[in-house]
Amino acid sequence: MSLHDPEIVQVEYASEAGLLARRAAYVRGTGPNAPAMAFDAVAEVAPRRYLEVGCGPGELAAQVGRELGAEVVALDSSPRMVELARGRGADARLGDVQDLPFEDESFDCAAAAWMLYHVPDVPRALAELARVLRPGGRLVAVTNYTSHLHELRELLGLPPRLETTFTGEDAEGLLRGHFATVEARDAGGDVTFPDRDAALAYVRASGVLFEGRDDLPELDGPLRVTRSPVVFVATK
Repeated sequence: MSLHDPEIVQVEYASEAGLLARRAAYVRGTGPNAPAMAFDAVAEVAPRRYLEVGCGPGELAAQVGRELGAEVVALDSSPRMVELARGRGADARLGDVQDLPFEDESFDCAAAAWMLYHVPDVPRALAELARVLRPGGRLVAVTNYTSHLHELRELLGLPPRLETTFTGEDAEGLLRGHFATVEARDAGGDVTFPDRDAALAYVRASGVLFEGRDDLPELDGPLRVTRSPVVFVATK
């Protein structure tokens, strides 16, 4: 199983159920608020035209349009995510970040939040994002370090580090291939599952992340695990 297998990604995001269940767990988290940090990184450049790829249900895209007054275009490969983003008022379209249907230098800022590790050809996707950004334009790309949730993976009998593309460890090098400057803003902390049932619900909502595992050993009490997001700010 692979996070960047297109068929698996389509199944994972055919519905919002798994995504919303995963997000609910982070209410019990500590540390910086990574989604808020991503919005702040966009707001810093006050974009007139903003592109979001892998927009999901469209919360960030809608916030950028509402609070920053930007012209927003949101793209996702999932028809359901496009439908939800449109419901929030975003100009949301089906599309592929590896082949963006936009002219060169047509956006001031773009965002790719927790989605580039789902892309089969990350260098191609980054080249496309750089192409559609104006000179001096900004890409805000959010991902996780491979230590993300490693305690939970170990309990499931999996290697502690997830093998995938565009992790916190390799993202800067990939970005520097297409952008003049790259800054990493750490958003690490932890999240606590109050009991085994809560942890198991997260595992079952995560599908490929835990390789389809569907069981956990009994726990003595709450389970605290590492969360390790990072916000990359890249300038063309």
